[in-house]
Amino acid sequence: MSDYRTRYLERIDEVPANAWDSLLPDHPASGLLSHGMLDAFEASACLQAESGWDVKHWTLWSDAQTMIAAMPLYRKWHSYGEYVFDWAWANAYARHGLDYYPKWISALPFTPVSGPRLLRRGNEPAIMPRLLSDLQSLPGSSVHWLFSDGLSEADVTVLRSADWMRRSGVQFHWYQANYQSFEDFLAALSQAKRKKIRAERRKVMEQGLQFTVLSGADLTEANWQFFYDCYERTYRLHGNAPYLNLSFFLHLHQSQPERSVMVIGSDDLGPCCASLLFRHQDRLFGRYWGAIRDHPFAHFEACYYQPIEWAISAGIRCIEGGAQGQHKMARGFDPVPTESWHWLKHPAFADAVEHFLKQEGAHIDHLMDELQEHRAFKNVV
Repeated sequence: MSDYRTRYLERIDEVPANAWDSLLPDHPASGLLSHGMLDAFEASACLQAESGWDVKHWTLWSDAQTMIAAMPLYRKWHSYGEYVFDWAWANAYARHGLDYYPKWISALPFTPVSGPRLLRRGNEPAIMPRLLSDLQSLPGSSVHWLFSDGLSEADVTVLRSADWMRRSGVQFHWYQANYQSFEDFLAALSQAKRKKIRAERRKVMEQGLQFTVLSGADLTEANWQFFYDCYERTYRLHGNAPYLNLSFFLHLHQSQPERSVMVIGSDDLGPCCASLLFRHQDRLFGRYWGAIRDHPFAHFEACYYQPIEWAISAGIRCIEGGAQGQHKMARGFDPVPTESWHWLKHPAFADAVEHFLKQEGAHIDHLMDELQEHRAFKNVV
């Protein structure tokens, strides 16, 4: 392993797509970490030093032509677009006259989807220690693996021995349970939840709203322009600039059209709202929503009910609902644990964060138990 060479990429296109993608494991979310997806973020200038994202992908080479491991890596000057919240840590550093930024993160930018972060060929046991040694030598306060999944017990042992700390979280996912139709899905819910969903869908129909689901090559640039108008307006209404630009979505449409599923709602004046989900294999990932004209309950229809109905017909096994949103449980989504891994260079702050994470983890465990008792489905013990 000492003969292997580490190389940091300032753009994903410094390596061929097949070299990167050949390292992707068989995981439900691995397609979202593909060369094409990362390139869409970079080619559209959504990730650049001026916006606080320095691309520094970690790669490991056995020789000049053979990349055996890789990790998406970014030097960050803020904590926006991450969905694992560490603003309190940054504030604590500042109160003690210390710099929390820059820090380093391995993540799928702007996307709270759990998946592999370390991509590797085979199970060479020396890769993980080499990676951690490289990461912990970087200038900065800390390193963070966000929404990590697929780590082996051996990986976790190596992480813990190098003083990395696990952080727990909760998301909400919908699962296909042999439903043949949306009515089958409703029949599995408790009477109260079933009645609530039917009432919400009825109110949508009474407003004259109609919905269309488009995917892959059926999507046009006009659809993307309309979606972006909705997406941007919704961000602006909350006082924020959108993380992504239209170029990102058009780039993704051109390079990976199979990745996108869009729900478009229309009223008497024409298209009025839209939601976007990403697809990989038999899984959907709910991502964005927006509207240019607001209608009660249109959000639930576009983000939950239409995607569930489409998923049942398209052979989708799971819909990941994205960050937060306990209200999703009333719509048939179940709580699912997530994890991230963190390493802080400052010993005293590392100790303080470790203490905090133990308390937070106990709270998350209790919350998971409590949420399981309030699932939307019948016959929950």
